[in-house]
Amino acid sequence: MKSGRAPPFRAVPVRNMAAEMRLPAVHKHVSPALSRSNREDKHLVVPGDIITSDTGFMRGHGTYMDEDRLTASVAGEVERVNKLICVKPLKTRYNGEVGDVVVGRITEVQQKRWKVETNSRLDSVLLLSSVNLPGGELRRRSAQDELAMRDYLQEGDLISAEVQSIFSDGALSLHTRSLKYGKLGQGVLVLLSPSLIKRQKTHFHNLPCGASIILGNNGFVWLYPTPAQLDEEAGGFYTSMEPVSLSDREVISRLRNCLLALAAHKVLLYDTSVLYCYEASLVHQIKDILKPEIIEEIILETRQRLVEHEG
Repeated sequence: MKSGRAPPFRAVPVRNMAAEMRLPAVHKHVSPALSRSNREDKHLVVPGDIITSDTGFMRGHGTYMDEDRLTASVAGEVERVNKLICVKPLKTRYNGEVGDVVVGRITEVQQKRWKVETNSRLDSVLLLSSVNLPGGELRRRSAQDELAMRDYLQEGDLISAEVQSIFSDGALSLHTRSLKYGKLGQGVLVLLSPSLIKRQKTHFHNLPCGASIILGNNGFVWLYPTPAQLDEEAGGFYTSMEPVSLSDREVISRLRNCLLALAAHKVLLYDTSVLYCYEASLVHQIKDILKPEIIEEIILETRQRLVEHEG
C-alpha cells in the first residue's frame, strides 16, 4: 500500500516543472515582435508585463528581471538593439542625445555660461565659447565679452540650439554655432511631450501655409512667421520686433491648436502630420478646433491621409 502512494507525491514536482516549462510558451508571442526591429506597429507594455522569458536578451532601461523573466517597469514601447531590450516611456522628461535640436529658455546668467531650461532632468548649459558673437567674429572670448553676456541673452529669452555633448551627470551642453540657431523673436511656444516628436534630418520647417515651425526634440515647439530674409551679420542674436500681421497670427493660432489636437490623440509630430492636420482644420474656425467632437473629426482625416501618404 505504501509503494502505491508514492507516485502522487513524486508527481508534485513534475507538475511544477511542467508549469515552469510552459512559461516561455505563454509569452511566445512577444519574441517574434522583438525579432522584427523594423516593425511598424510598436509593441506597448505596462508595468509588470512580461516582455520575454528568453534568457539570451540583456536588460535595458525600463526593465527588470523577475524569476528569469524580463519584465517592464514603466509604461511604453519595447525597443530592441541586437540583444539589448529596453522600454521607452510614453511620458517622461527629455533624455538628450548629441545632435538633437532643442528649444529652451534662459533661466540664469552665470560666469561664462547660461543655464537653459530644456525639459530635461537637469538644467542645460550654454557656454559663452559655444555661441557666435554678433558680427560673426571668431576669436577668444575676453573679459569684455563675459561682462556683455546679458546683452546677448538674458533671463526669459528663448533660444534654439543643438546638443553638443552630455556631461557625466546627465546635463546637456548646448551650442548655437550655426546661423539657423540663436535667439528666438516673436512667436508662440507650445509645450508637448518629447516622445511625440519624430526624429528627422531637419527640425526646421517653412510650412506652405505661411508660418515656420521648430520641432524641438525636447518637446518644445516654436511657431513663428516665416522671415522674409535672414540677417547673417547678427550671429543669431537678431530678433525682429516688427508688428505681426493679422493673417500670420491667425495661421500661428490655428497651427497651435492643431498641435494640441495631435498631441491629445498621441499622433507623432513632424512636418507632414502638422500640415495635414492644418489643412483638415480649415473648414472650422480656430476657436472650435479644440472641441472634442471636432478634434476627433480632424484627427481621423489626418490619420487617413497619413496612411495614404505612407502607403
